[in-house]
Amino acid sequence: MGGIGCRDLRVRAGGRELLSVPELHVASGRTLAVLGPNGAGKSTLLRALGLLSSHRVSGQILLDGCPATPPQLREAIAAVLQRPILRRGTVADNVISGLRFRGVGRREARARAWPWIEALGLAALADRDARSLSIGEAQRVSITRALAVGPRVLLLDEPFSGLDATTRADLLADLRAALSGQPTATLLVTHDRQEALALAEDTALLIGGRIRRHGPTAEVLDHPSDAGTARLLGYTNLLPPALTGRPHTLAARPEHTQLLLAPPDLPDARDIAGGPDRRAGEVPVVTGTLRRVVALGIATRADVDTSAGRLTCLHPGDVLAGELPPLGSHVRVRVRHARPLTAED
Repeated sequence: MGGIGCRDLRVRAGGRELLSVPELHVASGRTLAVLGPNGAGKSTLLRALGLLSSHRVSGQILLDGCPATPPQLREAIAAVLQRPILRRGTVADNVISGLRFRGVGRREARARAWPWIEALGLAALADRDARSLSIGEAQRVSITRALAVGPRVLLLDEPFSGLDATTRADLLADLRAALSGQPTATLLVTHDRQEALALAEDTALLIGGRIRRHGPTAEVLDHPSDAGTARLLGYTNLLPPALTGRPHTLAARPEHTQLLLAPPDLPDARDIAGGPDRRAGEVPVVTGTLRRVVALGIATRADVDTSAGRLTCLHPGDVLAGELPPLGSHVRVRVRHARPLTAED
């Protein structure tokens, strides 16, 4: 069983347990995204697997299914952290530095690294001083350097977090293409579901130092099992059975929750886009009190208080003030798309 994993992994600091993972495996040729909020233990897990942790770590780190020694892991792993760390010299010098550190001669190192320099779009920058690069270019160099050593395991600790949207999208696409067909086991730490969708075949949701879900990315991201995973994945509107009459709590994203513009006692309510509410009997419709409306430019947000808590409705575009009832009015909310939660936190 190729790849990297762990068994009974625990990380403690100051008498407090930061992480507890009974078992985890990232197979060769696959990418696992570890998704979680700030402070969930994502970087703690990555550093423990890479023997980079300064905390007390217990349990086994497995390489190809067998307990691994520190020398074996150092040889097998390449890591890219949140902030790029470059040496003095050119872009090419930095890319080959990982190979040089592993004892490869300069000429051979350049020959082995050049295909990766081209694949990651750095050929035109190869002779530039690395200190003149933008943050996005520098991170591209860091990733290329890691790939050039031909690692059996690639650890990525939120490498896209400081990049602008265009640079991030381009680098995600280039990295996905570069990893395709490679025997590398890749672990990506992120708080962004779009990065998980773009890069990872599998995703693990980490909350409070515990893995709450683990499986194929699309299934994990689209089917939250409990309130904690629902909130992490953007399903911030939670509707318990008492509110909807359904057997399970429903979770919905704000963009799937619509404010209706007729009073609660009228049957012909329409949403704020002006369409008739023909599906009111097919989807949950609940009542509440309109507390706030905020124009966000590309969307309009309306917050509604219900007996089970606040719901956020998000509508594309601007909504004219005259279309909305006054704040404090009783309103109805339609949930167009929701997922049933089958577990408790």
